[in-house]
Amino acid sequence: MSDPILAIVVPCYNEEEVLPETIGRLRALREELIEERLISPKSALLFVDDGSRDSTWKLIYKASLRYPEVKGLKLARNAGHQNALLAGLFAAKAHADCLVSIDADLQDDVSAIREFVQKFRQGYDIVYGVRWRRDTDTWFKRHTAQGFYRLMKMFGVDLVYNHADYRLMSRRAVDALEQFGEVNLFLRGIVPLLGFRSTAVYYNRKERLAGQTKYPLKKMISFALDGVTSFSVTPIRFISLIGLFSFVISLAFGAYFLFLKWAGHTATGWTSLITSIWLLGGLQLMALGLIGEYIGKMYKETKRRPRYIVDLDLWNWPLPQRLSSAADELEAVKPAGGPLKK
Repeated sequence: MSDPILAIVVPCYNEEEVLPETIGRLRALREELIEERLISPKSALLFVDDGSRDSTWKLIYKASLRYPEVKGLKLARNAGHQNALLAGLFAAKAHADCLVSIDADLQDDVSAIREFVQKFRQGYDIVYGVRWRRDTDTWFKRHTAQGFYRLMKMFGVDLVYNHADYRLMSRRAVDALEQFGEVNLFLRGIVPLLGFRSTAVYYNRKERLAGQTKYPLKKMISFALDGVTSFSVTPIRFISLIGLFSFVISLAFGAYFLFLKWAGHTATGWTSLITSIWLLGGLQLMALGLIGEYIGKMYKETKRRPRYIVDLDLWNWPLPQRLSSAADELEAVKPAGGPLKK
């Protein structure tokens, strides 16, 4: 087979501290893969600016002027990591035979892309990057992540254990992914549903090179909740079972207190009354909140709003007037990674 055209898609949000190094390492890897005849010289890097508030887009733009293989896609506002990733995949698929998605923080081992491409050449449409272990995570993050995978498995969601968004997909796999029209798209659950031939490549995850994590506790909880409610109605059924159990218990206690009354015994107690009220009230609020999550997702889906809005696309919409006006800034960006062949 001829050497495939590879597109490496990198979502970026406030990554100015690490981006020059990321550009340098990915360019160096691209050159190595071309020399090894694993990919075509037409292969490119696409950096997606997800509404960053720092100099991320400026760095991407300047790098695209200096290096023809570097492309840029700017979203009009922050759309979230998953939507930025989708924007990059859909913009690049027309130019590539296979696409790799990787975060900009360099925690994922870029050298694993070589094995990704080899697996693609063997006929796999999807190659998952899977972590060997989670030694670089904090105790809290490691155990909550493992708990999330166990919870999703219990709810019947088919996830690849210890896999995030570091993967290779063929063009036809991305075409199939684009057919999923829902707004709340949970990629880690959707990609295994595509059904194409897949495999995994294992690697060791590194520490973040620079900058701060874009997934604090609040976002991790929101991400996990989106994943659960996007793929399973088990939580609703669980709440229903709790309601049924509470109803049965209340009937049993009602019968018990009626028996005490008929036997001439009085059973009064402020503590037991207040405890039962707070317990049932809390369960009702939890049930309403969970139902609200599902209704909220339905509300978003019915509006059919776009997942993202593209501001600038330097790959599909060439802007020569912008390129010429910024020519004097070419030397401002010098990504690391050593000298490369022009």
